[in-house]
Amino acid sequence: MIKLHDKYFEPYISATEIDKAVERMAAAIAKDFKDETPIFVCVLNGAFMFASDLIKKYPHPCEVSFVKLSSYHGLSSTGIVETLLDVPDSVKGRSVIILEDVIDTGRTVKELITMFSNIKVKRFKIASMFYKPDVYSGEYNIDYVGIEIPDKFILGYGLDYLELGRNLPEIYKLKENRMINLVLFGKPGAGKGTQANFLKEKYNLKHISTGDVFRYNIKNETELGKLAKSYIDKGDLVPDKVTIQMLKDEVEKNAEANGFIFDGFPRTIAQADALDDLLSSKGMKVNATIALDANDEVLIARLLERGKVSGRTDDQDEEKIRNRFDEYNEKTAPLKTYYIKGGKFHSVDGIGSIEEITQRLSKVIDNL
Repeated sequence: MIKLHDKYFEPYISATEIDKAVERMAAAIAKDFKDETPIFVCVLNGAFMFASDLIKKYPHPCEVSFVKLSSYHGLSSTGIVETLLDVPDSVKGRSVIILEDVIDTGRTVKELITMFSNIKVKRFKIASMFYKPDVYSGEYNIDYVGIEIPDKFILGYGLDYLELGRNLPEIYKLKENRMINLVLFGKPGAGKGTQANFLKEKYNLKHISTGDVFRYNIKNETELGKLAKSYIDKGDLVPDKVTIQMLKDEVEKNAEANGFIFDGFPRTIAQADALDDLLSSKGMKVNATIALDANDEVLIARLLERGKVSGRTDDQDEEKIRNRFDEYNEKTAPLKTYYIKGGKFHSVDGIGSIEEITQRLSKVIDNL
């Protein structure tokens, strides 16, 4: 998968498939025009790779010319076709094969046919590397088609997204923005933070750590931060409604994310219900809860070693570590049952290299 500007794209059509399709088209055109010297007119900029490959495979004499049209901006058509480079006079009375990158709605085709009809060429045919029959108006015949595809936004092989991607030798399609919302569980030392950092990059997710959110709001003295601090200063627990409002603000601030990793929340059934309500109000849901499981003795050794470097006193006392484990087990058990009933609980072995654990987590996410 690749990222261009703000969008993610995944492999769709290989360079080998493209090459075979171009070869078929060249053979079909050669059969129709073997007794004359046609002019191939490349529609810039998208068709330049297609034109180059097709002409190299064409076995008979031919000429080449160019026109330039524009109807796309970003991911969608503007609906208005602009002529940026007009048809040269040399095509008058000649046989012309128009080379298009992709034909979808047919607006560009209509403009091309108008252009060449006004110039009075001998005859012209249309060859398109890619063709979207589901959205084509069907007003004009497309004479040569490389590969038919559904109505998906594609790039590569001359096609671009905001001018990037034209140089790719294969075709990529826009990755569908399927929301993935995860709740990540794990005892202290299980590596939740480390794995969350990898997962958020891989899947374009926003990692929301309750602790980080609280610290941010309190440090920046937001209204919610002041409210939370008023409870903390009195030794009281911060009410769920305050925490949920903080999480809601984080979700709304990161609307571009493909989903969220919730870390440190929920801790109770009531909080799980509140999180469900929050996501439901945004048209989302918790897709999975994933627990990083690890043997207590392994984690204790890991935390004691971490404590030597971090200086954290709670990582230097084995008794305190075991107490934290007991607290985790006590709080997590009801949530585990809650999510198992909903078919959303997954357990992943948290022992191994960082890469191995990431692969295990990715397998669960990819199967959602």
